[in-house]
Amino acid sequence: MSRQLHRGASGGRFSGNSQGFWDDSQMKERTEKEDLDRIRTSDNTYFSFRFPFRFLFLDNSPSKNGLSDNGFASDPFNTGTLRSRHKLTLLFLKFSLVVTVLLALVGSFWWTISITSSSRGHIFRGYRHIQEQLVSDLWDIGELSLGSARLKEFGFCPQESENYVPCFNVTENLALGFSEGKENDRHCGQGSRQNCLVLPPINYKVPLRWPMGKDVIWVANVKITAQEVLTSGSLTKRMMMLEEEQISFRSASLMFDGVEDYSHQIAEMIGLRNESNFIQVGVRTILDIGCGYGSFGAHLFSKQLLTMCIANYEASGSQVQLTLERGLPAMISSFTSKQLPYPSLSFDMVHCARCGIDWDQKEGIYLIEADRVLRPGGYFVWTSPLTNSQASLRNKENQKRWNFVRSFAESLCWDMLSQQDETVVWKKTSKKSCYGSRKSGSSPSICSKGHDVESPYYRPLESCIGGTQSRRWIPIEGRPTWPSRANPNSNELAIYGVSPEDFAGDNLNWNSAVRNYWSLLSPLIFSDHPKRPGDEDPSPPYNMLRNVLDMNARFGGFNSALLEGGKSVWVMNVVPTSGPNTLPLILDRGFVGVLHDWCEAFPTYPRTYDMVHAEGLLSLETDQQRRCTMLDLFSEIDRLLRPEGWVILRDTASLVEIARALATRLKWDARVVEIESNSNERLLICQKPFFKKQTN
Repeated sequence: MSRQLHRGASGGRFSGNSQGFWDDSQMKERTEKEDLDRIRTSDNTYFSFRFPFRFLFLDNSPSKNGLSDNGFASDPFNTGTLRSRHKLTLLFLKFSLVVTVLLALVGSFWWTISITSSSRGHIFRGYRHIQEQLVSDLWDIGELSLGSARLKEFGFCPQESENYVPCFNVTENLALGFSEGKENDRHCGQGSRQNCLVLPPINYKVPLRWPMGKDVIWVANVKITAQEVLTSGSLTKRMMMLEEEQISFRSASLMFDGVEDYSHQIAEMIGLRNESNFIQVGVRTILDIGCGYGSFGAHLFSKQLLTMCIANYEASGSQVQLTLERGLPAMISSFTSKQLPYPSLSFDMVHCARCGIDWDQKEGIYLIEADRVLRPGGYFVWTSPLTNSQASLRNKENQKRWNFVRSFAESLCWDMLSQQDETVVWKKTSKKSCYGSRKSGSSPSICSKGHDVESPYYRPLESCIGGTQSRRWIPIEGRPTWPSRANPNSNELAIYGVSPEDFAGDNLNWNSAVRNYWSLLSPLIFSDHPKRPGDEDPSPPYNMLRNVLDMNARFGGFNSALLEGGKSVWVMNVVPTSGPNTLPLILDRGFVGVLHDWCEAFPTYPRTYDMVHAEGLLSLETDQQRRCTMLDLFSEIDRLLRPEGWVILRDTASLVEIARALATRLKWDARVVEIESNSNERLLICQKPFFKKQTN
C-alpha cells in the first residue's frame, strides 16, 4: 500500500525500584537481640504485604518459611514478654477488624437505601465498565504471562484448506457412521475448527465490480472443473459458459431455455403479466432449494426480489460457492434430517427446479418442512420431469411418486394453481380453518405447542404441520408490499414485542452510522488502497460492496440503512443464538437472515463476503459462558472475508483494544476510530490484505 493502515496492539509498561543493601560492616555491628528483632519484624512485614489475604485461601498443606496453619508467621525466637505483646497486638487487631466490618456494613446499608432509581442506572453502567475493564486486564495479563510466542501472527493453512468448510466433512462423517444423506449434514465437533489463515487459490483474482461480477466470475476463484461446467444438469446450472479464465452466466440464449422466459412462465401460472408483478401479490423473498448457480435469483434481483439459495455441501462444483462468488445470497444447508435455521413462515415463495430433493420420500417430511418456512398464501414452485404427466404415464413408478406428491400437497392445504410442461405451482392456504376442515384422521397432523418451535436451530425434522401457533400467521396478500413492509407500523411491531420508539431510534442511529461508515471508508479506498495493475480508479463507493455479513443484526437496521442510502448491496443478517431472537422481524421486513451460534463455523465457503460488520457482538459474547475464544471468532471472520475485504466492529473501548491486538495477529491493517468524545464506544476498521500463494 502507498500508505499502510496502522497496525496497533495494546502494550504494557513495566517499572521497578532498586533497593540498597546493608553492607557487611553495618551487619556485624548489630547486637544479637537487635538482629533477632529485625529478622522477626521484617519477616512479618514482608508476609503481611505479600500475602494480605492468605486467610481466604487456607489449605492443609504444611506451612513454609515459618507460616503456621492460621496463615500468620510463627516466631521461633519468642520470649515471654514478646509473646504477651504479640497476643495483645493480635487482640487489638482483631477488635479493630470487627469494628471496621460493622461500620462498613452499617454504612453500606444506609448507602443502599438512599440510592435513587436514577442513580442506580449510573451505578450499573459503572459496574459494566469495571467488568469490561476487568476482562481487558485479564486478557493483557494472559498475553503477558504466555510470552511473545502467544503474540505471534497466525500461520497459513495448508493448500488443501483453500476451500475448507468446518462442520461439513463428508469423509469424516461417513467414517463416523452417518449415512442415508446425513453425511452431508452439518456436524460441528471439537476438531472442526482450525486456527490458521486460509489462503486463496494460486491464481485467485479480485472479483469484478458489481453488477458485472454478477454475470462474470473468474474460474480460478472457485473449485470447479471444465467437465462439471459442461455436464451440469440442473435447469439453472446449464445457463453458464466457460470462456478461458472466466465463467459467464447467461440470462437468455437461443440454445438453452432462458431464465427470463422461465420466470415469465411462473408469473403467468400465478395469474400475473410477468415476473415484475411478483411484488404486487406479496412476493419479496424466495427460498431457492438446489439453486444451480443462482441464475434464477440473479434475474429476479433486478426486479427487487431477494432469493436465498440453499444447497448441500459440495467439495467441487458447489452451487453455493459459485452463487456467492457472483455476489448473490446463498448458504450451505440441507434438510435431509434437520430443520432449516429459519423461523416458521419466513419466505413468500419456495422454488425447486430439478433441485434433487425426492419430495415423495420419508412420508412427505420434506414437503412438511417446505410448508413450515412458507408464509400463508405463499407459493411452492416445483420443476421436475416427474411432474410431466405424459412422461409419467409411460413410467408407473414415476406416476406413483407424482400422485403421492399431489395428494400430500392437498393434505397440506395447498391449492394447485397451474401445471405446464414440467412446472407446477401450488398456493398455500391463507386460512387456518382449512386444516380443521380436512377429513378426520388426515395426515399430517397439526404440531402441538411443544413441537411448533417458531425458530428452530437445526432441530430434527418434524412430521407435523408447523407455524399454525404463531402470531405471525398473516397471509402475504394481507401484508404491505415491498418496500413498505421494511418499515412496520406500531401494530405490526407489537407482534414482535418491539416498541415504535425503540424501532425508530434504531433506524435513526443506523442511518447516521452508515453515512459515517462511508465517509470513513471512502478516503481509505481512494488514498490508501493500492490501484491494482491495469485497473482504473475505483468508481464511487456505492458499488464497492456486493454483500455484507452482519454478525449481530438486531432489528436489521444496518440492512435498512444501506438500502435507504442507495447502496446496491444485500446483507446476510445473522442473529446470534446467545442473544434475543429478532430474526422473525428481520425476515418479515423483507430481508434475509439466519440464526447462528458464533462458537461454530458459519455454513459457507471461504472468501464469500466483501464486508463483515458487528455492533455489540463482542460485549454479547463476553457476557456468555462461552465454549470458544475471541481468537476463534476472529479466525472465522478471516475465513469468511474476501481478500481486500473490510471489517467494521463497534463496541466498548476496552473490547475494541483487544480486537485490535487480534487483528494484528491476523495480519489485518487496523485503525481505531473514536465515535464521540464522550462515548465509551469505538470503531475498529480493518482491511484484510491480499496474500498470494507462491507457486513452486
